[in-house]
Amino acid sequence: MKQLLLTLGLSLFTLGVMAQPDMKPVGGTGPMISLDKEVHDYGTIKQGGNGECEFTVTNTGDQPLIISQCQGSCGCTVPQCDTTPIKPGQKSTIKVKYDSNRVGPINKSVTITSNATNAPSKVVTIKGTVEASAPAAEPVK
Repeated sequence: MKQLLLTLGLSLFTLGVMAQPDMKPVGGTGPMISLDKEVHDYGTIKQGGNGECEFTVTNTGDQPLIISQCQGSCGCTVPQCDTTPIKPGQKSTIKVKYDSNRVGPINKSVTITSNATNAPSKVVTIKGTVEASAPAAEPVK
């Protein structure tokens, strides 16, 4: 009798578990943003030198990722982002131009706003140092 009740109980438990609806993993659906890096270090660059860098965005989700805005932390940091939807598994590039005519340390950020379920607002950083250019040599008199 005990064995019959035990078998019946386990059978009902198993049927109950099997009858549960399939659950999708949390965070596994919708558009998801992933970046190749979150910090770009220019190192030391000369005044007026190349202040451009790129960040690669990948949609690791299962729905189109739409970047609605890229905003620099100041006027010296100008990002360019494509607002065309990024299909699942596809990539896009965000270009950032820093005004390297400003001498001194660089510590600026760009805020990327999107419809990503894992990070609707993502911040990337640029850093480094701009060295003053050597003054032009004066002609010998």
